[in-house]
Amino acid sequence: MAFDESGKIWFNGELVDWKDAKIHVLSHVVHYGSSVFEGLRCYNTEKGPAIFRLREHAQRLINSGKIYRMEIPYNVDELSDAIIETVKANSLKECYIRPIAFRGYKELGVYPMNCPMETVIAAWGWGQYLGAEALEQGVDIGVSTWRRMAPDTMPNMAKAGSNYMNSQLAKMESVMNGYDEAIMLDYHGFVGEGSGENIFVVKDGTIYTPPVSSSLLSGITRNSIIQMARDMGMEVKEKQMPREMLYIADEAFLTGTAAEVSPVRSVDRITVGAGKRGDVTKKIQDKFFDVVNAKCEDEHSWLTFLD
Repeated sequence: MAFDESGKIWFNGELVDWKDAKIHVLSHVVHYGSSVFEGLRCYNTEKGPAIFRLREHAQRLINSGKIYRMEIPYNVDELSDAIIETVKANSLKECYIRPIAFRGYKELGVYPMNCPMETVIAAWGWGQYLGAEALEQGVDIGVSTWRRMAPDTMPNMAKAGSNYMNSQLAKMESVMNGYDEAIMLDYHGFVGEGSGENIFVVKDGTIYTPPVSSSLLSGITRNSIIQMARDMGMEVKEKQMPREMLYIADEAFLTGTAAEVSPVRSVDRITVGAGKRGDVTKKIQDKFFDVVNAKCEDEHSWLTFLD
């Protein structure tokens, strides 16, 4: 994935040239990881470009900031408008969008409250996170030796930059071990989530996914998939999941803004089901892409059209 640096970035309320969107090296975020962020997608639908679940992402950014006592100086409406403005300013019809809020430059030290809050939004073209072939052929994942944070150590409900140091360790380990992605266990040893995705398994016709209490980020795509599956009459259970359930699942798939809906082909080199995208996964995948591409009724008002 390469950036087109000819575009604009929204920086504290103003659109600036891509290469001028800079911060000081002594900004608090550089030294202490004090940032919260989001990831959204804009799809070039049959009815025009539309952002999927725009307001929910804006609200989660504010919620993540609240958990870390970061007062983001914009409300949901202002953030949503700024995201739309950024996509339009870059003449993008289909893109990935990254809003981020962080503590900036004033003083150093662990105590962060005297540092100013900065808010930035960027957008760029980005295809399938795990590769286009992953949507059909599936990916190979490995259970990481790195676990998710315990609830009394760092807040998993915040989508914070610092939390993703944990994800980086798992992702690097998985790639070096020949996998496409990692799955991390929670502090009790139950299945948590991937380095940047939530996980679902299908067993005997029922869809299972770990609960939020299993040290995972409550993904907006995860929430969408649960709703879509139930809309189609499928049974979905949020339930603690032992590691070995991944091995004996009939199907498994990962979800996330970047990963969308990506089937899992194997876990720890044990083939999942038939070793390819299963029927339930395909139905959910088809429904997801029908919704985000406006090929069916937007029952839950999840799409925000640019025009």
